[in-house]
Amino acid sequence: MSDLYKSGASFTPVEASKLAQRVISKCTELGLTIATAESTTGGLVGHLLVSVPGASKVFIGGITAYHGRPKINLLNVDRETLIDSGSVSHEAAIKMAEGSLSQFDVDISLSESGIASTTGNPDRPGGLYALSLIKKSGTAKSELLLFSGNRTETMYSASATLFQWILENIEA
Repeated sequence: MSDLYKSGASFTPVEASKLAQRVISKCTELGLTIATAESTTGGLVGHLLVSVPGASKVFIGGITAYHGRPKINLLNVDRETLIDSGSVSHEAAIKMAEGSLSQFDVDISLSESGIASTTGNPDRPGGLYALSLIKKSGTAKSELLLFSGNRTETMYSASATLFQWILENIEA
């Protein structure tokens, strides 16, 4: 494995849903709002959140930016960032989260960009995701993680990891 990224934990769809429920419950209790900027998961993070009753108190919205154009035009990611660092990078994920935070004016923004399927390039393997969490207060977390499994399994693991990060951040 590359020293540029580390192994991510695997989560099932049921585990991801339970984490989403905990996020909605805790954010409701604390009066916190969330927005997303998603690429590879195609809106799965938002879907898992809105599947929870009462999500409208917490989840404000999301932008699914699968292609570079919406990353640039809707999330204000610099074209140079995508060219120089690539879309699956700390730089791009942080910019996506910052764009979502700004567009939706929320307390917490989550972003992900990844490679869901095998590429044949050992430096850019399937299951590699750049994840970021940005808070209005300015604190942030960003990691490159490699998740095992097929396309769908890695999407659920990336989504659940973001939920775990929120809980770690607000339950401390």
